[in-house]
Amino acid sequence: MVGLTQIQSTLLQIQQASFDDPDLTVTEWAAAVWGDMGFMRWPLGACLVLGIIVIIWKFFDLLAKTSRTRKILGEVNQLLAEQRIDDAMAVCKESDSPASNILYAGLERRHEGTDRVMKAIENQGLLELSKLEKGLVILATLMNVAPLLGFLGTVIGMIIAFNSIEAAGEVEATLVAGGIKVALLTTAAGLTIAIPVSIAHNYFISRIDALVIDMEESAQKMIDTIHALDTKAVR
Repeated sequence: MVGLTQIQSTLLQIQQASFDDPDLTVTEWAAAVWGDMGFMRWPLGACLVLGIIVIIWKFFDLLAKTSRTRKILGEVNQLLAEQRIDDAMAVCKESDSPASNILYAGLERRHEGTDRVMKAIENQGLLELSKLEKGLVILATLMNVAPLLGFLGTVIGMIIAFNSIEAAGEVEATLVAGGIKVALLTTAAGLTIAIPVSIAHNYFISRIDALVIDMEESAQKMIDTIHALDTKAVR
């Protein structure tokens, strides 16, 4: 019990010394933290860099696809409302947005019956959804791996600290500072990486869901138009 109290006191001393130095600039503080994390800084740093790259790329990728999708849906919905099927096909063929690919797949089979149209839309929709979700598996992996790496650093840091205590036979801040710093900083770093990555991942999922809903509504309008034309032709 006394040993645990001494270790807790040591932790507080190290935290005070590491983060409350008024003479350190932000850059110097970040450099000091980076150095104090030990060898675990490299895998954590790799997670951070990879997460930033994927988040920036996915943000602009979805932004572009959302813009193209809304534009094409507006044009195609207007043409479908006027029952201009051939013009709608031409517009879809010229575009490379997820919505245009889905609608074109259905319009291609408009003469084969509503069931074939729906099947074509479903198949193409799965392909387009997989493209929209590209990169999200990386963010999901980072969400899980970064905290685990932080906890691994914590375990390693505590092992180093207790080895120092065992070798010295007593608890002194100067002996265990290195191990305790690794234990504290790697956990904080892992969580700091995982939290924004998790927020970005959920944000991208919500954007994709909104796109999917818009495309489903447009596909349903297309099916209704084709059905109406088929009914008129039969009459």
